[in-house]
Amino acid sequence: MSPAPRTAFEAMLRRRFLIGGWPWRCLAYLLTATLPLTAAAVPVGVLVLPWVVAVRRVADAHPAPLAVALFALLGVVLVAGAGPLVAVPLAELERRRLRLVDVRPVASGHRTVRGPWSWLRTRYAEAATWRELGYLCLFIAVAPVLSLALLLFALVVGAFLVSPLLARDGTVALGFTSVDGPWQALPYALAGLVLLPAVPYVLAVVAGAHAAVARSLLRHGPDERLRAELVEVSRSRARLVDAFEAERRRIERDLHDGAQQRLLSLTLQLGLARLDVPPDSPAARSVADAHEEAKRLMTELRELIRGIHPRVLTDRGLAAALREIADRSPIPVTVDAELPDRLPAHVEGTAYFVVSEALTNVAKHSGASEAVVTVRREAGLLTVEIRDNGDGGADPNAGTGLTGLADRVAVIDGRMLLSSPVGGPTVVQVELPCNQR
Repeated sequence: MSPAPRTAFEAMLRRRFLIGGWPWRCLAYLLTATLPLTAAAVPVGVLVLPWVVAVRRVADAHPAPLAVALFALLGVVLVAGAGPLVAVPLAELERRRLRLVDVRPVASGHRTVRGPWSWLRTRYAEAATWRELGYLCLFIAVAPVLSLALLLFALVVGAFLVSPLLARDGTVALGFTSVDGPWQALPYALAGLVLLPAVPYVLAVVAGAHAAVARSLLRHGPDERLRAELVEVSRSRARLVDAFEAERRRIERDLHDGAQQRLLSLTLQLGLARLDVPPDSPAARSVADAHEEAKRLMTELRELIRGIHPRVLTDRGLAAALREIADRSPIPVTVDAELPDRLPAHVEGTAYFVVSEALTNVAKHSGASEAVVTVRREAGLLTVEIRDNGDGGADPNAGTGLTGLADRVAVIDGRMLLSSPVGGPTVVQVELPCNQR
């Protein structure tokens, strides 16, 4: 059994269309358009007609095309400014009426907001509002013409059908011709009888076309919903990145200015105590051990602070921070970084930690004897390439290191490319958008 038709176009292709309910649904859809058409035409007419009259007067008084165009432009701006206040409620009503001839679900493209000012600010910023304004203009301009054409067609068919009765009393005009008597009107009655079954189909065509236009302009499709959700996810992710960077900087500052300074003071005090304690006393060995432990802890704390957010990255930028990484690397690393300007903080931080983690992997797993780090910024895109001459064969599925790098890059809408054939070389290329936010 074939599924039930969902639209007027699908219904009119069925054999039982004429004896089903779809012709009456199409008629109801077209007839109920009168109320929203009138409700929308009145405020739009109040906006447009005074400007039409004014433009006519300006054209008569000052026939300069520029003056007329500027005056007409003011009217367009006025309609664009006030039109959404009419288009949005009209669109909601039209989505409800659309169920008469199109049973498929149709969702609004508007976000839910509270408060009049938030409503206005949100609606004027949404693409759905301007599509609804376009539908309003089409509705007011085209619907009356179609309604008049349908009415004339129905009147002509009806006049043909009853023309023999009307012609009994004399000559009757049938639009483009006239007949004298019932026998002369009989061919027109037969033509009306033939055209009568076509009326429901004409209704279905007009109603289906109207519904198709309404659905295309008033529907918030899955692709648009997904696009809106992706935009919101991108914005929230950017806010999380900024919050994470701010929190990391706070931790680094607290460790540097708080714990590190206290540990430095403790180290100095232990050093002084070590000098005051006689070398051959029982406490000398304990103080010496505590002093050495404090110095090792001081070194570890410096490395921890550098790992959280290196001071050189904040003070001198990405190029200097990468050269510092190269100096600390157990294998020779050449840094080629041409960055005349500072980059956004979140980009510098991501690039730094990607290079740091990549060089750590090179030193531990690749068997390389040297590595090269190349950094370029072109057309709002920062490209970072780490190349080594190791054994290759790096596999993201073999561990979490490369996957973690890719995830960290993806947080700021970047991407990571990996080339690591067996035998080498291994190339990790990272592309980060670095436009100012």
